[in-house]
Amino acid sequence: MREKLLLSMEMFETDCQNVLDEYLDRFIREKNFMTDARAWHNYKDYRPLIEWAKANQIPVIAANAPARYTNMVNRLGLNSLEQLNKTGKSYLPPLPIDTASGVYYDKFLQIMGGHTALSGMQMFQAQNLWDATMGWSIARFAKVHHDYKILQLNGSFHSEGKLGTAAQLKKYDRKIRMINIATYNDENFENPDWDKLSKNGDYIIVTDPKLPKTF
Repeated sequence: MREKLLLSMEMFETDCQNVLDEYLDRFIREKNFMTDARAWHNYKDYRPLIEWAKANQIPVIAANAPARYTNMVNRLGLNSLEQLNKTGKSYLPPLPIDTASGVYYDKFLQIMGGHTALSGMQMFQAQNLWDATMGWSIARFAKVHHDYKILQLNGSFHSEGKLGTAAQLKKYDRKIRMINIATYNDENFENPDWDKLSKNGDYIIVTDPKLPKTF
């Protein structure tokens, strides 16, 4: 019996799930799919995964929060989500969203240069909305499909050290088991500093920084 697999992707937003399903079911053309699912400009980088899923009937979750709502939180704060109608809220995890603190907040502050003004806090809330929505998208599927292995694809900040999306997923499903894979390009990729990198994931992939980047 073939092992049941599922892809979950930051690259697609929850309100595009139906479009994604229609493409995987071969109902619509790729051109329409890319437009209506708002594919990222570097879609060719992850297109092979979508085509593999399509060819092998692998489900794919459009896991990310709609950008209009993360932008809304960035401007107006998390509480603004309560004003959305039933349809809008259906694309998000249950409200209110739990805002992470501690190490994750400290990491965010480092990226922001220590900026702690209201606008900076609302940016952090928007980050948590991304994470919570992806965690919720995975947990919701896993709750009714216990026999699937789920591969979640997202930017490193969302999950390194099992923070961000990984931590939010644990809040929604405390019994779920996960393995974290972190990837980096490093000048010393032939002899990386494993002590520095190993805390960021269960498995670490290090690549040559001279390889072309598209995103």
